[in-house]
Amino acid sequence: MLRDYQQHTIDQLYEWFAAGNAGNPCLVLPTGSGKSHIVAALCKDALQNWPETRVLMLTNVKELIEQNAAKMRQHWPGAPMGIYSAGLRSKRLGEPITFAGIQSVRSKAHLLGHVDLVIIDECHLVSHKDEGGYRHLLADLTAINPALRVVGLTATPYRLGHGLITDAPALFHAMIEPVSIAELIYKGFLSTLRSKPTNATFDVSGVHKRGGEYIESELQAAIDTDENNVAVVDEVIDRAEGRKAWLFFCAGVHHAEQIAVLLNRRGIPAACVVGTTPKADRERILADFKSGRLRALTNANVLTTGFDYPDIDLIAMLRPTMSASLYVQMAGRGMRVKSHTDHCLVLDFAGVVQAHGPITAVEPPKRKGDGNGEAPVKVCDFCNELVHISAQVCPTCGSPFPEPEKPKLELHYDDIMGIDVQKMQITEWRWRKHTSRASGKEMLAVAYYGGLSDPLVEEYFPVTHGGYAGEKALATLGVIASSAGAQLTQDIMLDGAAAVMTASRPPADITYKRDGKYHRVIGRLWE
Repeated sequence: MLRDYQQHTIDQLYEWFAAGNAGNPCLVLPTGSGKSHIVAALCKDALQNWPETRVLMLTNVKELIEQNAAKMRQHWPGAPMGIYSAGLRSKRLGEPITFAGIQSVRSKAHLLGHVDLVIIDECHLVSHKDEGGYRHLLADLTAINPALRVVGLTATPYRLGHGLITDAPALFHAMIEPVSIAELIYKGFLSTLRSKPTNATFDVSGVHKRGGEYIESELQAAIDTDENNVAVVDEVIDRAEGRKAWLFFCAGVHHAEQIAVLLNRRGIPAACVVGTTPKADRERILADFKSGRLRALTNANVLTTGFDYPDIDLIAMLRPTMSASLYVQMAGRGMRVKSHTDHCLVLDFAGVVQAHGPITAVEPPKRKGDGNGEAPVKVCDFCNELVHISAQVCPTCGSPFPEPEKPKLELHYDDIMGIDVQKMQITEWRWRKHTSRASGKEMLAVAYYGGLSDPLVEEYFPVTHGGYAGEKALATLGVIASSAGAQLTQDIMLDGAAAVMTASRPPADITYKRDGKYHRVIGRLWE
């Protein structure tokens, strides 16, 4: 049985295709939302409704292949599926559904033959340019079947130096975002993170960057020092407060090894996993960690994807990074629901929270300059419209931007969740067509009403606008309409849509966050 938002994801995908959209959509869901269940349901639907369909499920690590294949068997015990992965020692082709590693099949289009649908997990790894293993394989498969369609899944729809995953000449053309981190926490499907300032910090002011990221050799030289390592280990032990499963993200292999050595010297059972760790050793170490025989696990560039252990309750970030994707993947290891606590403590020695912002509102990386002088932009928190950085009022919904804070001389630390929400029981809602005072553009707006002492909370949906803001607003409205039992058609006008929505069933309660004079709705719950 799929969760409500997982089914909404599939419904929105079908609606996107049914609308006649060309190109390839990307499903954007938070880490821990159960993307493998969605993949399994998509494959099962495809084969049961169109038996001649051939599906190829691609990803980059064998652990994800195993997870996705296991969920496929769970949803459909007799699924006609095969696995093609050198790492898993399986090269089974010929079934309608194939789970494969890109490294194993990048040059095997002639063996795969006719494929109708390619599903790519962790699709932010697909190159924006027409290069790399994924793009070469897809080009070869498209030559065999020009009608091939691709669906991507990711928690981080952007690439360092390239911007959003849909920025041309990227493979994907639209993003479908059915649920947010805040909503999943509110509904009890994810655990929250808590961050605290650390006494020990790293100085990377002298570390150069290449391709937008820190040069690894220089980064390790700056961070992997006896003084830093001792200070970090001492502070983690002091702050652990009886936590049972600690995960360290380190700046490199030697750094990860040294942190593990220090932890063991301090009486903390610890082990290190790196890219060259033999398979048998790695499986043993991970099993010992999950069983509690090891309290701490250090790693370098290994356990950001394909590693799921819900009871991780302490994450130590020792790896500064300019990559928002890497930050989200690291933090996501601590967000699964736990058996013994309601949160995971994040100790950010590397300053990644300060660099990228709260996990619920990470800014996509900027595109590498192409000489066109593209103006910098910011996002309106009220309607999600991208506007020029100098705008004082959002031209879409008319909301004023807060006055910019004067830069502080001292370091500051941001809360990793960025959520300070309140809950309000809803007695009624009223929808209307809204016209921006600044731009004259039309959109939908809803007012939520609670008790007499509750504030009026309003939400805006720029559904008639193009680009990212319009697509996101339409997707969110679709989820709300489905939950409320409202039937909205593509040809309905804004006034008509407002009337239909007002007559539908409002949520039992909402969670919201105050942003200056206004409110931002975080989640909605129907009983």
